Amino acid sequence: MAIYAIGDIQGCFDSFRRLLELTRFDPGHDRLWLVGDLVNRGPHSLETLRFVKGLGEAAITVLGNHDLHLVMLAEGCSRKREDDTLDAVLAAPDREELLDWLRHRPMMHVEDGHALVHAGLLPQWTVAKARKLAGEVEAALRAENYREFLANMWGSEPPYWRDRLFGWPRLRVIVNAMTRMRFCTEDGVMEFKAKGEATDAPAGYLPWFAVPGRRSADHVLVTGHWSALGLKIEPNLLALDSGCLWGRHLTAVRLPGRKVYQVDCSGEDVAASG
Repeated sequence: MAIYAIGDIQGCFDSFRRLLELTRFDPGHDRLWLVGDLVNRGPHSLETLRFVKGLGEAAITVLGNHDLHLVMLAEGCSRKREDDTLDAVLAAPDREELLDWLRHRPMMHVEDGHALVHAGLLPQWTVAKARKLAGEVEAALRAENYREFLANMWGSEPPYWRDRLFGWPRLRVIVNAMTRMRFCTEDGVMEFKAKGEATDAPAGYLPWFAVPGRRSADHVLVTGHWSALGLKIEPNLLALDSGCLWGRHLTAVRLPGRKVYQVDCSGEDVAASG
């Protein structure tokens, strides 16, 4: 059995299928770890959702910011953006089934020394602590009053973690760290405007994974979200968003062994992505 960790798909279904063919993925024996952002800006979000859902236990996908945006949009808790490509999902006859399935995906998955999360972890969080915090968000997304959580989830304040945080601000920080963060200070204050390369960090900020003494460094973090960073493989990091949406590559890394597979996405119809 092999595990294939795959970067942000964002509705680029044709590239996704070509990548699975390249890896010779067998859902009867292998598993996929998907870093989130299954949907949006690419042309085939609906097909991607249906396919991954249909894989059942052969695929584990964590929630990304675009996945959460879709759930919020469907519930009237977010505004449609000019570059959204989610109309087909929202109009689909199986819309409610797909959205319910997506809302029940984990924020984080931990297995065999690896931690799968969309964006990253704050430097003061151990993997064990982060997994517990992820569970708080998952419980809120699955609760009967989940719409109330969605209405209060988005926003950039507060930009830092404190154990004494409670209520919506507490959950918002967890969501932002795990689905939106790129840069933070050594004390874990997040910055959300900069989206460039790791060398473009604003003054006083570092890429989240480069903070000295990061407490999750005893695990291999498997992430996506940061297309400008590109594929980055370090002893304790597999950053897999290699810019498929932008016509670069969709990447899979085989575990164990870390063999890299890539497909060229320049032929993907992403004109609607802006």
